[in-house]
Amino acid sequence: MAQALGEDLVQSPGLQDDSSSLGSDSELSGPGPYRQADRYGFIGGSSAEPGPDHPPADLIRQREMKWVEMTSHWEKTMSRRYKKELAEAPGDPQWMETIGRDLHRQFPLHEMFVSPQGHGQQGLLHVLKAYTLYRPEQGYCQAQGPVAAVLLMHLPPEEAFWCLVQICEVYLPGYYGPHMEAVRLDAEVFMALLRRLLPHVHKHLQQVGVGPLLYLPEWFLCLFSRSLPFPTVLRVWDAFLSEGAKVLFRVGLTLVRLALGTAEQRRACPGLLETLGALRAISPTQLQEEVFMSQVHGVVLSERDLQREIKAQLAQLAQLPDSAPGPPPRPQARLPGAQAIFEAQQLAGAQPGAKPEVPRIVVQPPEEPRPPRRKPQTRGKTFHGLLTRARGPPLEGPPRPQRSSTSFLDTRF
Repeated sequence: MAQALGEDLVQSPGLQDDSSSLGSDSELSGPGPYRQADRYGFIGGSSAEPGPDHPPADLIRQREMKWVEMTSHWEKTMSRRYKKELAEAPGDPQWMETIGRDLHRQFPLHEMFVSPQGHGQQGLLHVLKAYTLYRPEQGYCQAQGPVAAVLLMHLPPEEAFWCLVQICEVYLPGYYGPHMEAVRLDAEVFMALLRRLLPHVHKHLQQVGVGPLLYLPEWFLCLFSRSLPFPTVLRVWDAFLSEGAKVLFRVGLTLVRLALGTAEQRRACPGLLETLGALRAISPTQLQEEVFMSQVHGVVLSERDLQREIKAQLAQLAQLPDSAPGPPPRPQARLPGAQAIFEAQQLAGAQPGAKPEVPRIVVQPPEEPRPPRRKPQTRGKTFHGLLTRARGPPLEGPPRPQRSSTSFLDTRF
């Protein structure tokens, strides 16, 4: 499975030594221009200087509040458990050694992670160690490093840990375990969607021998944090946390179309290496957040379509001989986005016989406009006269009882 993850996720012998990392203390003493960080914290990033294309501060603040709201519902008991049992407990030496070798590889040009003794790498160490203690049967997966690093850029270590737990167990269950059974299933689902939506690209990938496990695990496991510009990564994460795993399929289909969508692009990739290179060398101008996300949202893929394709692939896998190790995939445990997760948590925490409080947005249809009511002209007239003229021909039926002669209808104004 390590070969399927690609070269970037496999431990390289040249990266074993911490002194070879770009994120070292030597960078902090470099010239001033190289130490300037952009608005996302990357040293020497492309957005170090303010420009007209940057979103306004109010919009950035609204996006940050989404993350704050997401973490505000977690119980205090879970927080105490993180501090007492997970953060302060010693980790498994096997996992701690592997985690220690990967710390400097996560965004080495970000100001949080440039120093081995800085709060970024130390917080990342605590978060990843805590997950191995929280789920010892799963342990540590290298793809959790960039995911936890992005969370630490926006959240304290404690909240970043519980958000990582939500991603690993609710959004993408079966992704980061020892067998990665859900990744294998989603790879087959992705190829089926590619065959239906982009048949020419699907045929080209089959002809050159590029299977989905050669490029898809790095995209999905790392949530595109290592494959897209960082502003676009944040937009993808916002959509993913809101809508669930179908956003990953939409982004993946968009990337494949941008890389191999035209006949000229496919002719320029006659072999496996050229095709994989094209998938990793998409023009940065095509990956800018506004242009790219408009194309992502334009992919016609609903949650119902995704579930239908998952069931079809599960039926096909059931007919094949059981050659893959590990447990079978459990796609039914995956929830589509924050709203579904919140409702499931409310239902699980409700008392027996009590109805849980699940907030819903109710939009009332607008009322039809009514014509203004005109006041009758009664000056110099009697109500009796008005009623007589508006009554029309008499209706057939029993006679109405006579009232006394002193009626208010005879009163004049």
